[in-house]
Amino acid sequence: MQRDDTCTTNIILVGPMGAGKSTLGRLLARALKRPFYDSDQVIEERCGAGIPWIFDLEGEEGFRNRETQILGELGLMQGIVLATGGGAVLRPENREQLRQSGLVIFLRTTVDQQLARTRKSTHRPLLQTANPRQRLEAMREEREPLYQETAHLIIDTDQRPPRQVVLDIKQKLLEYLDT
Repeated sequence: MQRDDTCTTNIILVGPMGAGKSTLGRLLARALKRPFYDSDQVIEERCGAGIPWIFDLEGEEGFRNRETQILGELGLMQGIVLATGGGAVLRPENREQLRQSGLVIFLRTTVDQQLARTRKSTHRPLLQTANPRQRLEAMREEREPLYQETAHLIIDTDQRPPRQVVLDIKQKLLEYLDT
């Protein structure tokens, strides 16, 4: 990407649940004066129902089909900050779509941090299990290589205030887009 592309280049955040994609995405969009979209929120708005309900009714496959469609639509926009769902990278076509749609940033976090950030959440269907840690560790093993494969940049979010992470992202963006 060249410098004149920086205003139209989408910034796409990927990573596991609890990495801070939505929170950091909103802050980053505000700091960069860009529109913010959360793919999960767009899915919920389109369906008129929450993600747990979609999972209950259509299963994970039905939800992933909706997710692929929404990522394709959002990827056609320009100059946005997009927070994706944690499983957006599971499908090869999504990974390719994300990489072609903008600059992908993997927000990396530990399972301990994920547990701390998601422990009170009731809207994460994949964590409605007797052992959330085991589930998060299994998802991490499956998804971490996919996040890395998809990302142009990797930012660690553990034990850091969101505003500091946003400053770090802005600095990395300048460095990356300047090359």
